[in-house]
Amino acid sequence: MTERSTWRATARAGCVAAAVLWMGIGAIWAMGAATPPPGPVALPEEGRRAPARGIAPASPPPDPLSQASAGLALADAAEVTPDDLRFRARPVIVFADTPEDASFSAQMALLARDPATLAARDVQVIVDTDPASGSAWRTILRPRGFSLVVLDKQGMVIERRPTPWDTREIGRAIDKTPERRAEVARGGR
Repeated sequence: MTERSTWRATARAGCVAAAVLWMGIGAIWAMGAATPPPGPVALPEEGRRAPARGIAPASPPPDPLSQASAGLALADAAEVTPDDLRFRARPVIVFADTPEDASFSAQMALLARDPATLAARDVQVIVDTDPASGSAWRTILRPRGFSLVVLDKQGMVIERRPTPWDTREIGRAIDKTPERRAEVARGGR
């Protein structure tokens, strides 16, 4: 080792040691003097309730299909085939192994938030929660568990997602396609 490289190594070690020392001092200064913990928070009497005992829902949980159907073009996979929608609508297919799937419920809630975004893009939502049915959609797209598939009007897959997607994200995926850009250029919605 040359004298110069030895000097550099010593200087680096000194800088590192100084940095560690200052970090330690800074942490001590940041903590400040010992302070007692804050006191208990008092709630007003009308805000207090007895803790719930056991799990007994007052009403059954809402059905995700009935929530989403308000203002949303929704169809069962057994009722609609891919040929029924070709060149007329953009299918968005929501697959799940059971209607009680948490991802399926979350997806239906996200779709119900803003149905106007989907309606402006000629979207038809198709729901398939029965793997045993062997619908045409399952035969063509072959989903596993929860899956969200967005198709264009020609039946080509735009997006395939294993997690729920917001209507805004679905709209963006549709808006990127050449078909949708041509619609907008022609003065369509």
